[in-house]
Amino acid sequence: MEDDFIIEDGFIEVFGAKAHNLKNIDIKIPRNKLVVITGISGSGKSSLAFDTIFAEGQRRYIETFSAYARQFLGGLARPEVDKITGLSPVISIEQKTVSKNPRSTVGTITEIYDFLRLLYARASEAYSPETGKQLVKYSEKQIIDLIGKEFINEKIIILAPIS
Repeated sequence: MEDDFIIEDGFIEVFGAKAHNLKNIDIKIPRNKLVVITGISGSGKSSLAFDTIFAEGQRRYIETFSAYARQFLGGLARPEVDKITGLSPVISIEQKTVSKNPRSTVGTITEIYDFLRLLYARASEAYSPETGKQLVKYSEKQIIDLIGKEFINEKIIILAPIS
């Protein structure tokens, strides 16, 4: 279904959810809001949240991987639902600490950090935190010319590792 991935009007819409206790329900949930699902025990709260909405988002996340990567993960079954619209691919991280490193973050645990670092390094402009001036990349020749111009008639020592 091509329109399953279309995000419309800021809502996640579920049509015909039938997992566990759910009896063919339809629901419209606002996006970018804190939403609480309440009800009596056995009413299908977890079935809606985890077995339907989260399961479909996770399945869509796995679909974003290459075919090569997906072969190692295996496919995830579609939840028992007629249709879900407005749902982005999702990931979930357990509340317990996954890594022993106290500096671990959501970005490092999910390995998104490496991609963000690469994106910012390639698509951004760097500025010095001390002077606020934009940093520039010099070629070897430009560095030699700059040293020759800045330190004319002065004794200098250039240190570099030997390859």
